[in-house]
Amino acid sequence: MITAPIITGFKKYLNSKLDAYFKNVKSLPAADQPFFREVKKLLEAKTLLKNLNEEESIVLMLALVPHCDPNFFNSIITEYLPQGGDFAEFGGIRGTNHRGILPTGETAQFILAGNDLNKRLAVQQIFSTDNACYRKRIFWLEAPRDGEPKMSGRIILGNDVVELLTAETISKPDFSSDFPAKLITTKMEWKDLVVHPETAAHLEHIKIWLQHNQTLMKDEVLKRKIKPGYKALFFGPPGTGKTLTASLLGKYFDKDVYRIDLSTVVSKYIGETEKNLERVFAAAEQKNWILFFDEADALFGKRSGVQSSHDKYANQEVSYLLQRVEDFNGLVILASNYKSNLDAAFIRRFNAIVPFPMPNADERYSIWIKSLPSGIAVDTAIDWKHISKKYEVTGSSILNIIHHISLKAVAKKEPVITASDLLEGIRREFEKEDKLVN
Repeated sequence: MITAPIITGFKKYLNSKLDAYFKNVKSLPAADQPFFREVKKLLEAKTLLKNLNEEESIVLMLALVPHCDPNFFNSIITEYLPQGGDFAEFGGIRGTNHRGILPTGETAQFILAGNDLNKRLAVQQIFSTDNACYRKRIFWLEAPRDGEPKMSGRIILGNDVVELLTAETISKPDFSSDFPAKLITTKMEWKDLVVHPETAAHLEHIKIWLQHNQTLMKDEVLKRKIKPGYKALFFGPPGTGKTLTASLLGKYFDKDVYRIDLSTVVSKYIGETEKNLERVFAAAEQKNWILFFDEADALFGKRSGVQSSHDKYANQEVSYLLQRVEDFNGLVILASNYKSNLDAAFIRRFNAIVPFPMPNADERYSIWIKSLPSGIAVDTAIDWKHISKKYEVTGSSILNIIHHISLKAVAKKEPVITASDLLEGIRREFEKEDKLVN
């Protein structure tokens, strides 16, 4: 974690740079300073970035110190300009809420290159999109207003980097309009998942990819020819295990699974849907997340003929998503009730199309038996084979029924699940879908 002595050391380093500028005194080398070693160590420990170089560590520290000391840059400049005055060479801007100076690309140029024009131009490469710090969202330049120099943009630190360096931890992102995705987890195990054998076979292929794809991507031939990511479509009626399967894949391969909240993502304003999604994709690429699009028809539906400007921009959204999913380097799962609802261009690009059909009688029996509570007696007169054969319900509906009849049981003086309670629970579940119970 960045401590007060490290920030004091960085200030000493900046003072040496300003001494060199104002007093023609030799400045200190950054590689000998504790801030360089500490920042490098923390980023490598969390595998955010390896091989941070001296110049990148200076840029990172420039962007970090306002998060720790709002008066940091003001106090330094006051030492050299006690009467005030403009110091355009140093760069920096004022924020909307922050009252101190926020460093810009020009600040980095001044510290790293002074007035040497060739060196100042070279500093621009630190902020290029090819730099690992940009690709891994360590730091980047905010786009300036139209017509202003690129390097006048503010240096932005990734939220994870700020947290790591100031608190030595990285928290899960909060769901918001800026981050329209929710972490989904499960306490269930693979043994709790009951699916059709064809579905299970498809899931084995996904497991193999999660476990071994990194090995393939080291092959000199394959890494040039195959896409790094994996796209899967889960389709079938609600309650058949699509969301549970996504959660289990994350649980057993130690990956966070984020479900995209479509109600927040989709915007009536042109370009906002793509912008909302890009935030999620950008974060997921750096953290090896699994992205799960439930009810994917809303975003990945068929493109229509262009009859109005609305149709034109809706089709642009689908085209953007097609390309973004294609470029994503991790596992993306789309879930839909019907495969036919999705655009054909998406269907062709899926690595796996996984059916989640209604469970058959044998599968329903397995779900019933596995879901029965361990601490509540069950009437031995209940014929679970008969119940499984007669009532066509999903796994989700079975869990709802078990929950209901278990509550009824524990409310009695002698807790026991009875046949009458079971039939009442089945009837309640059928009524939700306007079905009749025989």
